Amino acid sequence: MVKHADEFVLVRSCYGDAFDHAPAMYLRSTGSMIPGRPCLGSWAVYGLGSENRNLPAFVVMSDGAMKCGLQGFGAGFPPGVYQGTIFRAGATPILDLATPAGITTQAQRETLDFLCQLNQRHLAARAGDDELEARIAAYELAFRRQSTAPQAVDITKETDATRKLYGIGEPAMDDFGRKYLLARRLVERGVRFVQLCSGTHQGDDWDGAHNDLTGSHHKMAAKSDLPVQGLLTDLKSRGLRDSTLVVWASEFGRTPLAEGRNGRDHHPYAFSMWMAGAGIRGGRVLGSTDEFGLRPAENPVDSHDVNATILRLLGMEHTKLTYFYQGRDMRLTDVHGEREFTKFFCGPRR
Repeated sequence: MVKHADEFVLVRSCYGDAFDHAPAMYLRSTGSMIPGRPCLGSWAVYGLGSENRNLPAFVVMSDGAMKCGLQGFGAGFPPGVYQGTIFRAGATPILDLATPAGITTQAQRETLDFLCQLNQRHLAARAGDDELEARIAAYELAFRRQSTAPQAVDITKETDATRKLYGIGEPAMDDFGRKYLLARRLVERGVRFVQLCSGTHQGDDWDGAHNDLTGSHHKMAAKSDLPVQGLLTDLKSRGLRDSTLVVWASEFGRTPLAEGRNGRDHHPYAFSMWMAGAGIRGGRVLGSTDEFGLRPAENPVDSHDVNATILRLLGMEHTKLTYFYQGRDMRLTDVHGEREFTKFFCGPRR
């Protein structure tokens, strides 16, 4: 990433309260350590919608089962249409795209129309059943996706130079390289929010740092470093950098104290992240920690401050993006997020 240091802002003073993976992931993504609230991607789609009605507005790609479970990218209390759609690894990110042999498009359309009539009749007696509404919408999206998604997820048409840029073909980074390239292709086609999760495969993840910090981080960084460099380079070359926000973040960091001989434990009290694109003036650092890396020393920012900043960069004011639920206007930042730090690297608010 050294080649792109002038393009991103490094935030060195993040902190949180959750020490375990799942609560920390919920906190970073939804603003609460308790599952059941809408995640950042859901809020983004709720506020901005999608620019492509034939593809999901919010896509999630992971290299394994995330420790936060499905609720880590769920819609929470808003309708289920805002939750993330999982794309698989490998050559077939979406299963069953092809229409079965012998079934014409017209026959499939008529079948779905009849199914929709039955579902709408069922829904009429169950007003407010957002899961049923989401299921109805999913059937329609799946039908439209069959004509659009195959081309969107087919990276074989990319040039050899582009594939090399992402590390595709290299054993260590091929999987993540494909995901990052697919992310760019989805963004090009109007998908609003793409979330990539690294190191979630049990036994082959960043958590190997408990026993071997250097070995674990070298291995995991080797999988993702070149692909994310490729993404930044590719976005810039295609004129997408200023309209695309790239965020690299974790649920927490690692202790400055040893765990065993060469390990480090979870440390939510001081860690780093970076952001690029979306008009950010890069090459700068926000915040710092004390001399031991134990706590933030200046410009501390918590998950609410980060989320408020991300929403601002996406064009939304976090205090105005609300959803009425249980008697009050809920928001991603709840009653927090007052240290939104966009001004630091994007100039004054407009």
